[in-house]
Amino acid sequence: MNPSLPATLDDVLRSLRRWPDVEAANLQAWDATDRLLLETAAADAKPAQSIVVINDRYGALTLGAQAVLAPKALSVHQDLITGERALAKNAERLGMAASSFRHLPLGPELLAGASTILLQLPKTLAELDEIAAAVAHHAPAHAVLLAGGRVKHMSLGMNKVLEQYFGTIQPQLARQKSRVIVASAPRRDAVGTNFPVLEHLAELDLQVAAHGAVFAGATLDIGTRFLLDFLPTMRAGRHAVDLGCGTGILAAMYARQFPGSAVTASDQSAAAVASAQATARANGLTDQITVLQDDALSTFPPKSADVVLLNPPFHVGAGVHTGAGLKLIRAAARILEPGGELWTVYNRHLPYLPTLEREVGATRSHGQNAKFTVTRSIRRAAATG
Repeated sequence: MNPSLPATLDDVLRSLRRWPDVEAANLQAWDATDRLLLETAAADAKPAQSIVVINDRYGALTLGAQAVLAPKALSVHQDLITGERALAKNAERLGMAASSFRHLPLGPELLAGASTILLQLPKTLAELDEIAAAVAHHAPAHAVLLAGGRVKHMSLGMNKVLEQYFGTIQPQLARQKSRVIVASAPRRDAVGTNFPVLEHLAELDLQVAAHGAVFAGATLDIGTRFLLDFLPTMRAGRHAVDLGCGTGILAAMYARQFPGSAVTASDQSAAAVASAQATARANGLTDQITVLQDDALSTFPPKSADVVLLNPPFHVGAGVHTGAGLKLIRAAARILEPGGELWTVYNRHLPYLPTLEREVGATRSHGQNAKFTVTRSIRRAAATG
């Protein structure tokens, strides 16, 4: 422990849980980057500063900043609703008032008046581009961005993105396999990418919108492409759900194939939800598609859909882990009515078939290629919700 920091930082980090996100013995609610960012901020802290936290995963940065920096104002933006809920629960566990920080979308209200911005570096350059542009355009001229990440996931491309939006970029020495980049002198005149990006996918004749944090951007990922091969064989549902919708391609294509069906596109990511809304709007489908940010359909009533489309993730954070996919399969089982269909595409090496059989019902493969399997599962009549 750094002796210059109060003991309460260790108390904060030890108490953190990932719930309602996937929890496992090999998954932790904080990492060395969280600690390094807080130590870096504490070393240069000025009295009565306003702190903004971006990409806090489970509350380590927000609650750690409360303990270490005692800011006069603290605002946080988290893309994932699981992160928001974990932060709230962790704050309650620590006895920290939720009213001591504000959740806000990425934009002017979040960044106005910020002295220091703490950022866990995102996985993609597109997401970093959108965040850096927001900071440069909306934070005060004196604001300093501390952007941290695990060294193995950082690249020179991140420096180049930051150089577009800040006059000074200072990479710091690495510690415990993490590094902080200090970016200052935000450039309000910087011109970057306009988000959401809008692309026309000629093979689908579909307009696709994507914010920086959304999976695969405004492209067609290969798993979704393979699942779409089976669209003509799917049933015309009364209420279909695109679970983990990303940019909303599956929702849009299903809605177009079955114009009499109501479609819900749901994702835990705020960026994905905004992207799917923009995709529906760009294709004239807003009357048919409802978009919802939710954690594995937690607000959906049981037996409320008769078709679910699922292209589950096989990563949790930066690591390969089936927990997120298994959670979505269980969610699909809960909201499907008896006799309803779950169409799933997944990497062939992943052991999803037993879970599909156990949680949903009779499952058979409808197709395989070199990388993916597509299955249809029928919700068993004995479903109790």
